[in-house]
Amino acid sequence: MAKEPIPQSAKELVLWVESARNRILKELRKRIVGQDTVVELLLIALFARGHALFVGVPGLAKTRLISTLASILSLRSNRIQFTPDLMPADIIGSEVLEEDPESGRKRFRFIPGPIFTNILLADEINRTPPKTQAALLQSMAEGAVTAGGRTHSLEQPYIVFATQNPIEQEGTYPLPEAQLDRFLLQIQMSYPSLKEEIEIVRLTTSPEGEAPLPVLGREEILAIQQAVPSVPVAPHVIEYAVSLVRATRPEDGLCPASLRPFIAFGAGPRGSQSLVLAAKARAILHGRYAVELEDIKVLAKPALRHRIIPSYRAEAEGLTTDALIDRVLETLSPW
Repeated sequence: MAKEPIPQSAKELVLWVESARNRILKELRKRIVGQDTVVELLLIALFARGHALFVGVPGLAKTRLISTLASILSLRSNRIQFTPDLMPADIIGSEVLEEDPESGRKRFRFIPGPIFTNILLADEINRTPPKTQAALLQSMAEGAVTAGGRTHSLEQPYIVFATQNPIEQEGTYPLPEAQLDRFLLQIQMSYPSLKEEIEIVRLTTSPEGEAPLPVLGREEILAIQQAVPSVPVAPHVIEYAVSLVRATRPEDGLCPASLRPFIAFGAGPRGSQSLVLAAKARAILHGRYAVELEDIKVLAKPALRHRIIPSYRAEAEGLTTDALIDRVLETLSPW
């Protein structure tokens, strides 16, 4: 684990974070092949103190990626396999009645559930009913959970990485829009290339190799998370980000007339906030202490795709939210 002191000046901090990013990628490569974009978005979510929803078919190493990252960052991680019979108490924890050995009196003691961790992998989150899905809402929004009338704070950093299978819909419960909006990014995971898949097969069918080494500790991660909001953003960059989000709303004047029939509901203000905050994290990860227009463009899809609801016409014509965002980016000039 890195032992050098955390830099205090902005310039030194940016260089330090960029160096840490490179070391994290080097250690991840011992277990993970490819998925460079996914890894970058995962780090952006972590350092921006946001949650991420991973959408991809089974077998793309989502669980392996997140557990490996947790070990590299010296963070505690838990995995919850969401199923139709999962109850909120299975996630949050529950109170049990016990006898005080000294006084002999009965008392309730809270037993924490798997939500009490730093990185929570919510596997196939859409396989459990909305009542259980909602058990994550307070923790994602406030970093705390309430059980038995008492509020329990979660140790920071606390990040939820949820996964969802896009091709299997039987026995699933779509995530409510209010909960989708709590995810900073929705990360699409695609199949590896031929070269990458050959390397994956070689790696996973051979004896276990060298274990990844820790790179950062909890205090260092918290320091990066505190530094991200301080990254400056020029007024015209903020205006461009907000304009992009407003252009996804069919009732807004910025929305292209040709797109309005294809969007039922656009992204709300949290979409603008998420886009700018994620852009700040991307800038510092790339060794820059200022957000550029390119950061906004690159993150438009991950930050907005889960906040846009296509109309029935869009679904009938096979237009995805990514295609709609592409049209907005093509139409809206940053100048």
